[in-house]
Amino acid sequence: MSWAASDRYRVRQAPDGLALVQELVNTRAIQQYAPDLLADRESAEEWLTDAAEEWARVRGLDAPDCTLSASDPRTLRDLRAAFAEMIAAAGSDAPGSDRTGHGVPVRLAPDAQGQVRMIPVGRGPQWLESALWSETLLAQQAGLWPRLKLCRSVACGSAFYDTSRNNSGVWHDVRICGNAVNLRASRERRKSRESTRTDRQA
Repeated sequence: MSWAASDRYRVRQAPDGLALVQELVNTRAIQQYAPDLLADRESAEEWLTDAAEEWARVRGLDAPDCTLSASDPRTLRDLRAAFAEMIAAAGSDAPGSDRTGHGVPVRLAPDAQGQVRMIPVGRGPQWLESALWSETLLAQQAGLWPRLKLCRSVACGSAFYDTSRNNSGVWHDVRICGNAVNLRASRERRKSRESTRTDRQA
């Protein structure tokens, strides 16, 4: 198995459970390239089931019940928007929305080696939210959170894990999104120079 949503965009994968946060953000549609995986109950339940099973495999835990109701895809899309906003805020000086006061349950339990683990609780969207906040906290404590970014291309916006030495990456793939943006900027500069030259000759 693999992280299906992120695989569509060939992004650099976040390590361990942090990939679940990346995977949620990458369920969104990007132009005409791929559909929104949370558009309806059937596709959202299929995505969540696969993602939860992959997360459980990575973490060595049992997969949760991922049955969704008709209204749950909207909840998942709201979660997606909230985490995309958090990722964007981590890479800028602008403050994000204040989300204090919203508690999420999680279970603490020792593993076979006596290490305390955070175990998400609930089913469906409740489990996903519990898992997402748990993984976000672990990533922040490990210093990994700032490396999860959104591609700077407005037409893309996919979540990718920045592996550059100084954490300076801004494109999920510089050959695709970076080149496209740089080409547009080059064309604009050329137009501007030609316009200036025409004005001088007039």
